[in-house]
Amino acid sequence: MSEPMVKAEQVHKSFGRVEVLKGISLQVKPSEVMCLLGPSGSGKSTFLRCINHLESIDAGRLWVDGELVGYRQSGDKLHELRDSEVARKRSEIGMVFQRFNLFPHMTALENVTQAPIVVRRQPKDEARATARALLERVGIGEREDSYPAQLSGGQQQRVAIARALAMSPKLMLFDEPTSALDPELVGEVLDVMRQLARDGMTMIVVTHEIGFAREVGDTVVFMDGGVVVETGVPREVFAGPRHERTKAFLSKVL
Repeated sequence: MSEPMVKAEQVHKSFGRVEVLKGISLQVKPSEVMCLLGPSGSGKSTFLRCINHLESIDAGRLWVDGELVGYRQSGDKLHELRDSEVARKRSEIGMVFQRFNLFPHMTALENVTQAPIVVRRQPKDEARATARALLERVGIGEREDSYPAQLSGGQQQRVAIARALAMSPKLMLFDEPTSALDPELVGEVLDVMRQLARDGMTMIVVTHEIGFAREVGDTVVFMDGGVVVETGVPREVFAGPRHERTKAFLSKVL
């Protein structure tokens, strides 16, 4: 059995007095696609942000590829890593947000080459060659000189995916990547994600796209109220959910 790529044990997170995560425990194997489903406010996006330490956790443990996220352990105590160490670890995890967060003053090509050049000190020519290949891979190679404002939402999101892939991540996190798109543009982004799954990328996807979760997901996790309510393979969860809360949710979205 290979070590899990992601392992969470009793992860808790609060914002002020509001407890958002109430003890999340789960594992994601290498090359697995896990889809997180649940109503708004259930803690899905917060959990995703904890995985790459955009949010620190209040209790529990989180590992990515066998290493604690954001901390090192000495005896029974956790010590938060320095910002430079956190940034280095975070560079191994790609994240794609609802909003594309592209630099508006940079072309698609420049957006994709920025992090490898600045963070990884990759030579410019090498970074540009990689970026061109990635833009081709996501289906917009011909738009490398376009600025974000000249691209559709679907094209911008595909540039954002290429930008994340440019850092050669071991894990990709997607936070509702199609929720800000017009319906006719959703398919082109999901097609890129399907291909990533076929290529063996480990992915955690927060999504409301039930068809994608059913077709591409290896595991579906239903969250509500900051806890994992139900976990299983898609065909079992969608065809015969065990928990009443899961049934009620799926009855509204299927």
